Parts: sequence; C-alpha cells; structure tokens
Amino acid sequence: MELASLVEVKPNPNIPQIRPGDTVRVSVKVVEGDRERIQNFQGLVIRVRRGGVASNFTVRRVAYGVGVERTFFLSSPRLEKVEVLRHGKVRRANLYYLRGLSGKAAQLKERRGLKELEVRAEAEVVETEAGAEAAVAEIEAGAEAAVAEIEAGAEAAAAETKGGAETAAKSQLEQPQAAGEVAAPESEKSAQT
Repeated sequence: MELASLVEVKPNPNIPQIRPGDTVRVSVKVVEGDRERIQNFQGLVIRVRRGGVASNFTVRRVAYGVGVERTFFLSSPRLEKVEVLRHGKVRRANLYYLRGLSGKAAQLKERRGLKELEVRAEAEVVETEAGAEAAVAEIEAGAEAAVAEIEAGAEAAAAETKGGAETAAKSQLEQPQAAGEVAAPESEKSAQT
C-alpha cells in the first residue's frame, strides 16, 4: 500500500517553480516549546528531487565559513513560503561540486531574460483559462439547446404516438373489410375451377 493512497497531499500554492541554481529564501515554521515562529533560510538550490509526495529540494549556504545544507519537502505543512531571489545559470541537475568550492569560485552567473519568459508564460496561462471558460460556456449553451431539442422531440413523439394510436385503431377496423373484399374474388376463383 502506498502513502499517496492513504493521504491526499495538496500542492503548496506558496512554492513557485524551483530549479537547481536558484537562490531562494525559504520561510519555515519552527516550534520552540509552545511558541511557533517563522525562520528564514536563504541559500542556493543544489538539488531538486521530484517524486510526488516525497518531492524535496536541498538548499546550501555558507554561514561563518561553514557550509550548511538543509532539505525541505515540497508538500510539508511547515513550509510557509519560498521566494526565488535570482536564477543561476547551470548545466547540471545536482550541484554537488559547489561543496568543494569557496569564495568567488562558488558563485554562479545569473540567467537573464527570465522575467520576460515568466510574464509571457503567465499571459499564456491567462489566455488558456479564458479560452477554457469560453469553451465551457459554449458547451453549456450547446447542452441547453440539445436538451430543449430533446424535450421538443419527446413532446412531438408523444403527440404522434397519441395520434398514431387513433390511426392504428382506424386502420385495424378497415383491414377486415379490405381483406374480405380481396378474399372474395379468390374464393370465387377456386369455386370456378
């Protein structure tokens, strides 16, 4: 049995898209005795692991000459928010090589032009949502028209059935006479031979 089937985990809306190389400020709820406060941890994302409920990311910073790494679960209720401060230019998924570097050698170049891409992506999402809303409205209007046609067809069928029953009764009354008229000449033919 899987954990995902036992507990439904909702994604945290306060966590943006995070990539390795991003400099982030993570706000975490910390419990000290009976008090709860928010503690910030600012550093470089060196690893992002995707995996549903177990998705996590590791942030590294150097504090007083000592490297400190902290791993955060994306679905944790203790995560208050994550702010992306800058995007670093990297060509690796795991930046473990930064552990052996210090000073200026451990710095990453910043990726440029991402704000424009984010604005475009957001505009596309808004357009897609507007298009989806229009499509839903069109489908609902079509469904209402189809229901109206079905109701009108059902009323017409009921009227035809009522009228059809009267016509069928009349035709049944007329059929024996016609059968008798047709049958008579045949009996005469057989009598003549």
